[in-house]
Amino acid sequence: MPIKIADDLPARRTLEAEGVVVMREADAVRQDIRPLRIALLNLMPDKISTETQLARLLGATPLQVELTLVRISDHVSRNTSADHMASFYRPWSDVRDERFDGFIITGAPVEQLPFEAVSYWDELRAIFDWTQTHVHRSLSICWAAQAALHHFHGVEKHGLERKAFGVFRHHVHVPSSPWMRGFSDDFRVPVSRWSEVRREDIPEGRGLQILAESDESGLCLIGDPGRGFLHMFNHLEYDTMTLAEEYARDGARQLPAHYFPDDDPTQAPQNHWRSHAHLLFGNWIDEMYQTVPFDLNAVGQTPVLSAA
Repeated sequence: MPIKIADDLPARRTLEAEGVVVMREADAVRQDIRPLRIALLNLMPDKISTETQLARLLGATPLQVELTLVRISDHVSRNTSADHMASFYRPWSDVRDERFDGFIITGAPVEQLPFEAVSYWDELRAIFDWTQTHVHRSLSICWAAQAALHHFHGVEKHGLERKAFGVFRHHVHVPSSPWMRGFSDDFRVPVSRWSEVRREDIPEGRGLQILAESDESGLCLIGDPGRGFLHMFNHLEYDTMTLAEEYARDGARQLPAHYFPDDDPTQAPQNHWRSHAHLLFGNWIDEMYQTVPFDLNAVGQTPVLSAA
């Protein structure tokens, strides 16, 4: 089934060229079904690339998805044009009275700052609380996953002397989790961050499940069913060349591990994680679809159902 995005969104042309089925707004209105409403709070600097990466994964699932792009209300993006933001993004203050089946919060390049020093920290904390009454299932990525665990459970993040950067093997710990359904015993994931959450800091007795981690780069996926969250510290959504672009942007100072063939940056990298990215997002949407009330107005009116 297709994904419904704005007709003029730049991601549309990229996805259509890849064969992803993208529904025109006029066609979506005529269909007599309720699509899943998923909002994306995009905190990444290159918003167009992030929109495309996540829309690609959401659009590959068997259900119709209506994607709403959301921004921090009073924050001005320095890396994306004002026209693009005005045309396609809604401030959270405008959507806070609405309800969503799913909500995704991306990472942000603020990992080396204390949470409280981030200019939009207060609004992000309000958004985390709002998900508990207006969203059925949420997915936090990279820094947002660290921020959510800090907000809900008091978990601290730790700065790294050297950036965790590359494609690392991860091991599945809870294959029975609905989010890990169909995963192989180990899988590769792109990692790019300057901070981490450590296993020993995860509090017991709060229902948090460590679903996957790496011997080299640490925690990757934590299930937080009591809060309706899946926390992903890494970047399964990345394109093949994203780490190469980051490597060049950073002045080629640190070679991403296990990424370029023979660690030679003149050779083209291969994507070893795409299938698991589709699997994770497909599982997230399927679990959402199986448990969400049909009446969207009922979202948040009952306690969040736990993912068994």
